[in-house]
Amino acid sequence: MIGFYKEHAVGKNFEIIFLSSDSDQESFEEYYKDMPWLTLDFKQQDKQEELSDKFHVSGIPKFILIDGDSGDIISTDARDQIQTKDTKGDNFPWKSEE
Repeated sequence: MIGFYKEHAVGKNFEIIFLSSDSDQESFEEYYKDMPWLTLDFKQQDKQEELSDKFHVSGIPKFILIDGDSGDIISTDARDQIQTKDTKGDNFPWKSEE
């Protein structure tokens, strides 16, 4: 995912925001340290839980594409797209197949 982000974030005009499900600050910092994208501050776990509920996150990692202007969900299966179906991002932004 890091390679895809570095190669395409600017040209395809997207940003990733990481929301942690780690149990403590130290685990969060260790996991996040090499990620080049934004994150929700670990101390905002209440916001992370609120967003997880809103977007029905039941497993991790979960990649959801959201239109930054409208807030509309574009894709709830972006993880499957980037890992198996469209690894080069030719069809990005992916529309949900659900």
